This record gives sequence, C-alpha cells and structure tokens, in this order.
Amino acid sequence: METVKEFLRGVEVDSRAAALLTGAAAACGLGALVVLAQKVCRHQEAKEKMQKARNRRADSLQRAEQAVLQYRKSHPGTNSTVILEMSLSELTKNLQEGSLNPEDVFYSYMEKTLEVNKDLNCCTGILLESFDQLKTVDSNKEGLLYGVPVSIKENYAYKNHDSSCGIILNLDQPVQEDSVIVEVLKRQGAIPFVKTNLPQALLNYDCGNPIYGQTVNPHNLQKTPGGSSGGEGALIGGGGSVLGFGSDIAGSIRIPASFCGICGLKPTSGRLSAQGLRSIYRGQKSVLSSPGPMARDVDSLALGMQALLCDHMFSLDPTVPPLPFNMQVYQSSKPLRIGYMESDGYSQPSPSMARGIREVKALLEQAGHTLVPYSPLKISYVIDELFLKGVMADGSTSLIEKLEGSPLDPCLGPQVAPCYLPKWLKKTLSFLLKPLSPRGSAMLSSICGVSSVQNLWKQHAAVEDYIRETIAEWRRCNIDVLLCPVIGPAYNLFYCGRLTSVIPYTGLYNLLNFPAGVVTVSTVTAEDEEELRHFKGIQKDYWDKLFKQAVTGGEGLPVAVQCVALPWQDELCLRFMKEVEQLVKQSRE
Repeated sequence: METVKEFLRGVEVDSRAAALLTGAAAACGLGALVVLAQKVCRHQEAKEKMQKARNRRADSLQRAEQAVLQYRKSHPGTNSTVILEMSLSELTKNLQEGSLNPEDVFYSYMEKTLEVNKDLNCCTGILLESFDQLKTVDSNKEGLLYGVPVSIKENYAYKNHDSSCGIILNLDQPVQEDSVIVEVLKRQGAIPFVKTNLPQALLNYDCGNPIYGQTVNPHNLQKTPGGSSGGEGALIGGGGSVLGFGSDIAGSIRIPASFCGICGLKPTSGRLSAQGLRSIYRGQKSVLSSPGPMARDVDSLALGMQALLCDHMFSLDPTVPPLPFNMQVYQSSKPLRIGYMESDGYSQPSPSMARGIREVKALLEQAGHTLVPYSPLKISYVIDELFLKGVMADGSTSLIEKLEGSPLDPCLGPQVAPCYLPKWLKKTLSFLLKPLSPRGSAMLSSICGVSSVQNLWKQHAAVEDYIRETIAEWRRCNIDVLLCPVIGPAYNLFYCGRLTSVIPYTGLYNLLNFPAGVVTVSTVTAEDEEELRHFKGIQKDYWDKLFKQAVTGGEGLPVAVQCVALPWQDELCLRFMKEVEQLVKQSRE
C-alpha cells in the first residue's frame, strides 16, 4: 500500500483519471485506496480550478493591455499624468463640465492599474465588461461619479464573475447579478473596472491566497499591504485607482489604509447595503462586517458615501435605513470634544503609532478642540469572550469546511492551525499555557466557541451589554469622537497570520458597530526605528516579540491614526477625519 501511495503522490493524473481510479478501487473493495484516490481526485480538481482562474485573470489582463495600446495609438495627446494626479473631486468636476472625457480617464487608470499590478500583484482580474459600459456611460451623465473608474474587492458580486474569497471551493461559481453597491455605482455613472486581491478566507489581515498569490505593499515590496482589503489598499496606494470599495470585519479596510498610506472608512454596519458581498460564512452576528470606501483623501470617501446613500440603494435594499448623506454635519466647523488614547492596554503600539497620536492630539488642541483621555472598558475580557468567541462561535467548523481540499496559504496557515485541534486538546493546552502565556491560553479557549444555542444567546446579550456600557462611558466623558491608534506600520511579509494580538485596535469597533476611519498623518522616522529597538511590549510575551519583528525596517512607511464616532454618525466620523487631514497638511506647509 505504501508503494501505491508513493506512486499516486508522484504522478500527475487528471480529474477524470482520478475518478476512474476511485471507482475501480471501490469495485475491488480497496477501502484505503478509495480514500487515497478521492484525495488525489480532489487535489487535482483544485489544481485545475486554480489554473482556470489564473488563466482567466491572465487573459483579462492581456486583453486590457491590448485595448490600452490601441487607444494610445489613436489618442497620442492624452495627458495621463495630469489625470492621475487629480483628486476625485477635481476629476468629477472636470468630467461633468466636459473638460475631460470618460475615455481618457478610463484608459489612463486602466494603463496605470496594469502597470501597478505587475509590481504588486493586486488584481484578480480586469472586468472586461467595463469597456462596453464605457460606451454607454453618457446615459448616466447626471450621476455623482459620472465617468469615474472604480475598483472593487474580489468578494463584491459582479455578474458572471466569481467571488471566491480566495477559496477554491468557491471557484467556477459565477454570480448571477451585481451586488447592490456595484449596481448603484453604475447608476451613479461610475465604471467598476477591476477586482482586487484578498487573503484566503478573508479572516486574515495579510493579502495572499493559493489562487492569485501574494500582494505586496506599494511603498516597500518586502512588506504586506494589509488585509483583507489589501488588493484595494495596494492598488489605490500605488496610484492605480482613485476610489475603491472594500469590506471590514476586524480592520479589513482600515489596516490596508494604514499600511498603504491612504484613507479608508468602515461605516456603521447596515448603513450601506451588503447584499451581494460574499463572506466566508453567513449568519455570524456577534462581530459585524461593513462594506466601505477607500481612497487617497477624505473628501473622496465622503463623495463615495454620498453617491451610494441614494434612493436607488434604499429601493434595491429596503433593509438599509433611508438616511441620505448629511452634508451639513460633514462640513461643520464646530469645535469637538475628543477622547484620545495612545494604547488600548492590551498591546503596546509601535513607536510610530504612538507618536502619530501625540502629534495629531497637539494639532487638534492648537485648533481649539478639547482633548480628554479615554480608555476602552474591559479590553481583555472583550477580546477573548466577546470578539474571538463570537467570530469562532461554531468552534471554527464552518471555516475548516470552507478550506477543505484547499492548500493553506502561508499567510493563513499559522492562524488557523490551532482550529484543527480537537476541542479537548485545545482546552487542555489552554489550561497548561495559562501561567506561561495568558493571552495564548485565552485565545485557545476562545476558539473552542460556544457549546450551545443558549450560550450563543448569552454571548449576544453580553455584546449588547458591552455596547451600552461603552456608550454610557462616552456620555460620562462627554466626548463627540475618539482619536486612537491603528495597527502600523506595514508588517514584514508572513507575520499577520502569527500575530492576532493587535487586532483589538481595529476589531473593537466592529464589535461595537461604531463607524471608524483611518487617515495617514506621517511616516516612520529613524528615531522611531531606534526607539523600536528597546520595545518590550505590555505583556512581554511571544506576541510582543513577534510584533517588534513584524514592524522592524519600516523607516519611510506611512503612519496613520484612527477616528471613531458613535453608531450612525458616519458623517461626523468623516468630518473628524477631514479635520485631522487638513491640520496635518497645514502643519507640513
């Protein structure tokens, strides 16, 4: 039998041959060989699916490149440099006035995207239908995004395309209709033209999967762009898109924005329609995901939100509250009372993360705002008992099922390895680790999930209680918004899957369902790197050592801060982000 195993491992058989082998083995009563042949069959089918997906991507890139070359030959006078340097506001103004035409804008961004993708591997495919949409875009000339090419994360449904989430099981399942957000973008005159890469199974803040490979950071190719909306972050940060849309369940918009030096908003969950956004598993309600915009500046995020929050969205998805964008709140100049924190008390921020908060705090105070210290409530309990136990309430069963028959990406492997352990072993290891690594012990216990529906209801109730307690604390502090760190700077490759301890900086606001956004404010200095040499961390454990290794070598990389508001106050969150952005810009000038 060992000889047979070695033979099957060593030969390449197509899926039909593997299926025939399985049938023959079954007919002969060779049970062990049946199992082995089935594995070979699944492995080969997975390889064939992946290759087909890669071929589709390569074909779309090649056809787009040919179309760009033809356009360049027939329009040699197009000044792409000027177009690519315009902000979204400038771009839409020029398009609507007619001083720019949609074709020049579209082909300028298509060309830049193809160029950026060669270095960063950030695209999962060009949406070739966009060339046809370009021909009819004048029918939506009144749209707020008329003629604007936009990028979308791979898990956004686009008719006749896969939304795989980096999972092989999801390949060869093209969706039958556009997601609501894609449909509304088209109605507003935007042209979705490219899908962008994400990590396998979405539940990771790196950006690699076995189908499309690893995406890298536009500022340093040895660094990750973050995730799970890492393809969006890399493409926008590299200049290949002026407006993109990602999704966020634990920082998946905000971490790539921080790592790639752009802006990103996680709105209140439910403010934008999530119909047609594929998740790794549906029905998880403890920690809520949100679709949201990503761009180079805050005004672009606001315009993206304004375009989506329209009657067309409210009609297509009646579960979305009909709340149009409140421009009065966004444009307000009223002084704010701002809570701030340098650390969440669970993980020590990197020197540049902490410095970013201190510098922005000083600028806000100089501008007449009131800053008051703030600390999140019961952070260790919240992360272990509410966040992790909520996301993994089923003991990781659904995640493991989705990964069946798929090779594990290096980004994800270390993170999910404990999930494959039997529950009794996780509990035992958790008990043994408690005196040596309290955070590791708590994590192992949390990923066991909840043992009954009754316990799940209790967990949901505990989340509701925590949201009420946090809002009460905001009221007690009398704060309008919160300034706090975001994970950064960008990690060296392949650390994200080993380092979940810093997720509270972003994941907390998914649990609370507070809108939160990220603004780039600085870059890592030589002094930050020198201070990092003495970094010990709060817990001084394995994860603290890993974090130091992950962010080492970051000089020159972007540094960002995070801005948070109460639920449904997305415009106030954006207004605060805009305030930070303007003050930083003025200080540089």
